[in-house]
Amino acid sequence: MKAQIKKLAFLAVAVLGTISMVNAQSAPASAAPAKEVKVSKHDKKGHKKAKEEKKTEAKPEATKAKK
Repeated sequence: MKAQIKKLAFLAVAVLGTISMVNAQSAPASAAPAKEVKVSKHDKKGHKKAKEEKKTEAKPEATKAKK
């Protein structure tokens, strides 16, 4: 009989301890929400266009040099 009460008391302490830990951990996070940091994305299309323009500029110079 004492063993059953001891197990029940241990279980109750474990459950209450777990609940208090979870509540203590989540309380500061909800009090101060983190700011979202917006990161500017790299313009891939603009980069490709710049590369193409460089290639087209380089090609006429190469053909003139060969002549």
